[in-house]
Amino acid sequence: MKKYSILILSIAVLLVSACKSGGSYKNANPKTSMDSVSYAVGLQIASQLRQNGLDSTINPELLARAIYDVMNSKKQLFGGDTIAAVLMKQFNPQAYQQAEFNKKKEKDFFAKNGTAADVKTTSSGLQYQIISTGTGQKPTESNTVKVHYKGMLLDSTVFDSSIDRKEPAIFPLANLIQGWKEGILLMPVGSKFKFFVPSKLAYGMQGIPQAGIGPNEPLIFEVELISIEPDAPQMNPMEMQQEMH
Repeated sequence: MKKYSILILSIAVLLVSACKSGGSYKNANPKTSMDSVSYAVGLQIASQLRQNGLDSTINPELLARAIYDVMNSKKQLFGGDTIAAVLMKQFNPQAYQQAEFNKKKEKDFFAKNGTAADVKTTSSGLQYQIISTGTGQKPTESNTVKVHYKGMLLDSTVFDSSIDRKEPAIFPLANLIQGWKEGILLMPVGSKFKFFVPSKLAYGMQGIPQAGIGPNEPLIFEVELISIEPDAPQMNPMEMQQEMH
């Protein structure tokens, strides 16, 4: 892995040098085995870029800067959902339009939902409604919890439900999306809450397409905290690769 990182960094240096030299890269030829490896890796990267619809209009200097910033732990110009948004706009404009639509839908929903007398809003933007309050202790982030839950889109479409499976789910809190983690930490054992989770506290710009969760999709969860089970194994009924709810 370290050797491969050095190769990528070498490519970045070559790109920057090419930009600054006004295109002298056109006459560059391999002189060492590492030069040949660098050129070979560069060919693979360029082929992948072309396969994804990019051409010579790509800015090699910024490409090189991005590689350099990551390899040297420098502050990046942007990251996270901004990366996903930029790439989605370029390579999947239809999904990008859906993401923009969902963002506006989310803004309108939370503005209205937050005015309800029984809905509370945290500093992160999570909104929750207390259905019933239990008498048990509240979990900590190091705990594993047993819950019954139902996950829905804003239109009430159910995308996941332990209730329908008739089997509670067991999750380490450390593995949960931020909206779930923050919400469950507010719940004494035996409580039932409804979480209204902004996309930034859920699956963000990426969404979970295989579960029907689109980009920038806000989510609603009805959750019953059954017990705290510090030594229980994780149960992952949806087998999501990203952080679980």
